[in-house]
Amino acid sequence: MNSSKNSSRGRQGKKKPQNSSRSGFDSNKKFAKNYRPKPIHKKNKPTSTEGASSGQQIRKNNESESIRLNKYISNSGICSRREADVYIKSGSASVNGKIITEMGFKVSPTDEVRFDGSLISPEKKRYVLLNKPKNFITTMDDDRGRKTVMELVANASKERIYPVGRLDRNTTGLLLFTNDGELAKKLTHPKHNIQKLYHASLDKKLSMRDMQKIADGFILDEKRVLVDEISYIINQPKSEVGVKIHSGRNRIVRRIFEHFNYSVVKLDRVIFAGLTKKDLPRGHWRHLTEMEINTLKML
Repeated sequence: MNSSKNSSRGRQGKKKPQNSSRSGFDSNKKFAKNYRPKPIHKKNKPTSTEGASSGQQIRKNNESESIRLNKYISNSGICSRREADVYIKSGSASVNGKIITEMGFKVSPTDEVRFDGSLISPEKKRYVLLNKPKNFITTMDDDRGRKTVMELVANASKERIYPVGRLDRNTTGLLLFTNDGELAKKLTHPKHNIQKLYHASLDKKLSMRDMQKIADGFILDEKRVLVDEISYIINQPKSEVGVKIHSGRNRIVRRIFEHFNYSVVKLDRVIFAGLTKKDLPRGHWRHLTEMEINTLKML
């Protein structure tokens, strides 16, 4: 998809979930690893020095541009800095052919850095928001030849970006892509309570009794399910329901209604971590604004 078809660019404490079965959502407002980055070409440099420690064996040419190895790995999109420290200690990272286990070790732009044997490079952080259409699966590639969301954002960035979380093949709505591993982990980790708002179209009217049961919380697969808010969509049939939830369990919204003998005919994610579908048509993407990026990092 060409970016020309897309629209223009665009620490809070945890909030205790509040159950509600009476407030309404206004439908008229639409609900206000195969890692192969580009190689780094290095200049001829010594790879080791006799009698020196692993950190002293590799000399940097440009100290002013050097960064810590854990940040370098995080910038490559593999994982967070904290996770990178663990991998470094275990010997997963090498610089100019030498395994580095030293915390705080710095690398320069001309160094050759490998992670588990694969060449990596720090890249500019990219944040792309897609309004996912139906019949696209959330995966990097598919050996069965099915359409993937990566086809929709192929022209969004020259850097390798990947989806944050998942949406089912038949679920539409907001899906974020980035190469910022640290932010991706924050947005998907349960402890951060990232809220999502879904518009569910059911096969029949949702009874007030069942809505109250969902709002009160119930046990599903031996685990308690709590929604932050649930209500009928204003000026819509009672089979149209809004569900606000922060749980990241697989297919959780569909499973909630299936538990009470309802089938979800359509499911659309209209808000994700405060991001909305405003001015973003189905099947199109846009880059996040600096304000949106800063807001996400403060969550």
